[in-house]
Amino acid sequence: MDRSVVTPIRDTLISDHSRQFDAVAGETDMMVSDPAFADSGFERITDQWLDELAEGLTESGWMSLDVRDHLGNDLLVALRDEVRILDATDAMKKAGVGRGTDLIRDRSVRRDRIAWLQGITAPQRELFRCLERIRAGLNRRLFLGLKRFESHYATYQPGDFYRKHVDSFAGRASRVVSLVLYFNEDWQPTDGGELQVFNRDSRDEVCGLILPEMGRMVLFLSEEIPHEVLPANRTRYSLASWFRQDEVPLPI
Repeated sequence: MDRSVVTPIRDTLISDHSRQFDAVAGETDMMVSDPAFADSGFERITDQWLDELAEGLTESGWMSLDVRDHLGNDLLVALRDEVRILDATDAMKKAGVGRGTDLIRDRSVRRDRIAWLQGITAPQRELFRCLERIRAGLNRRLFLGLKRFESHYATYQPGDFYRKHVDSFAGRASRVVSLVLYFNEDWQPTDGGELQVFNRDSRDEVCGLILPEMGRMVLFLSEEIPHEVLPANRTRYSLASWFRQDEVPLPI
């Protein structure tokens, strides 16, 4: 199995590497805050904010919002630093299309590099606590039957792109809600790399163009919203997560 895994970074901030963290709901205690993050976003994920997320998905199938006040700057900076280190040390692997034995690496479709999160560093554990709260909140409001989530970092170098696609095929009952988080300071329109979102009712109609700015999050229905990443003109860092209905992790 060709799978890029985020390994512990030996850093004074991240010292506890003993606990593996699984994204399956109920596998571990996600309510315990990590002392490394005084500016924790977990407590900022309020019922009102979860109501807004559910409303956005219901009305148009997607939404874009600034989450710096909800996830906290400390966490966003730590995640950004982690993906930068992985990129600088060639720990990211070429991304493909499909899963397991069906995985195809076609550079005419996508050119990014990825590394899957395992929850073994402090930033990842804190992120997973936040994602678990979102998972539970969306379930309570939309009855989606979300059972777990998975996440990977992605790096786009100048010239890299990802052609128009959806994150899950209809009827697969796997990826249901997609979440993308960006870590790029001072990103300008001339830097390219925008996420282009298409209307779920008219799939050739562009309904959104999102700059991958630091703290920007995009949430959308995985089966319904076509999207693409336009060619980047500078290195672009992001994190993608998928909330899933299946219980057993599939080969990635």
